[in-house]
Amino acid sequence: MSGQLARARSLLSRPGAWIDVQGAGYGIRMGLDRRSRVLLTVEEDALRSLIEAPGLKPRPGGGWVARLKPPTSAGPVPGRPGWFDGTRMVMNPQGRLVEHAVNLGESPIAWLARRRDQSGRPWLTPAEVAAGERLRHDAELAGSGPSVTMRWDGLPRSGAGSAGRAEPGDRAVNASRRVETALQAIGPRLRPFIVRVCLQQTSLQLAEREAGLRRRQGKTVLKQGLQALADHYGIG
Repeated sequence: MSGQLARARSLLSRPGAWIDVQGAGYGIRMGLDRRSRVLLTVEEDALRSLIEAPGLKPRPGGGWVARLKPPTSAGPVPGRPGWFDGTRMVMNPQGRLVEHAVNLGESPIAWLARRRDQSGRPWLTPAEVAAGERLRHDAELAGSGPSVTMRWDGLPRSGAGSAGRAEPGDRAVNASRRVETALQAIGPRLRPFIVRVCLQQTSLQLAEREAGLRRRQGKTVLKQGLQALADHYGIG
């Protein structure tokens, strides 16, 4: 992995290099269009590392190029290292799916939302993506109270702290109840995987290994869980 990542960064530092979706991974090319030969194919974990360094920005005509010179602005601007420009379908307070400009580098769900199968169909439906992001939003809100530690899986990650609990505000309490109700609705079989990906922001490949699943089996389990979540929320 480290050797492949180093080569990917080296290739992307060359003039004219760019990266785009290539089958089940991402291909680095040197030509002007997709007829050019793929020099290296990397997977999800490597792509997320490339988003962090050197950073990626949209390329005219599709794909992304390396952001070799980080922006000097002190404020957060789209395109900074760690920021992956894109859009995401979310549910507004009126219950409608709307499109928002977001950072696609922050969420495994958002990464999967960009992927398509061999027929060109998205791996996840807009309703499934919105359900996963709604659960994540509620979890973040639930943890916004002072010194609150929320653990819906009962399995702390290694190195996790054991901060004392304190009474959060009403919004955090209500959000925590919504998360627990949603996780109960999807059932004990799908719950651990949804927690890993949606709440702990674990990459799909790592979540598969942690759950003892075969390669690419996690996508099916995740999709089942997100479908159950969408049904629970009444999205779709």
